Amino acid sequence: MSENDPSADNQQGRLEFASWIIGFVDGEGCFSVSIFRNRTSKFGWQVMPEFVITQSERDLDVLKDIKAFFGCGNIFVNRRYDNHKRNLYRFCVRKRSDLTNVIIPFFNQYPLLTKKHLDFITFKKVVNMMNKKQHFQTKGLNKIAKLVGKNLERNQEPSETIR
Repeated sequence: MSENDPSADNQQGRLEFASWIIGFVDGEGCFSVSIFRNRTSKFGWQVMPEFVITQSERDLDVLKDIKAFFGCGNIFVNRRYDNHKRNLYRFCVRKRSDLTNVIIPFFNQYPLLTKKHLDFITFKKVVNMMNKKQHFQTKGLNKIAKLVGKNLERNQEPSETIR
């Protein structure tokens, strides 16, 4: 490619933005796996992985740019009723096919630089287990729970483990 090729500029810009996203997610992102009671599920528990970035209302445009970059996910408002004047917004990817085909490949290609990379590794393992439907088997559900540090006792109240 020549230096004047517009696609070369676009690739360079995408690479720079990808590098920026890595730093941003290292500081502001979260790979979470929630496990909570659900009476309608086979074993009484539901597993929900999600990738989240939270920002205040004043930085909503950043979340919109990230959503456009990934081409998936949603932005939700978390209205605040405390002494803070601005609401929080969450960019959230929950759809397993988007996690599998977009989010995980991105962070495989552009690894995180902090210990959050370990959270990503656990998150990736859980999503891969779910893709193999292991969360529908007692052994698989227990293995997922152990990976995320959750104790699945029968009397336990619904809660979640955030990584």
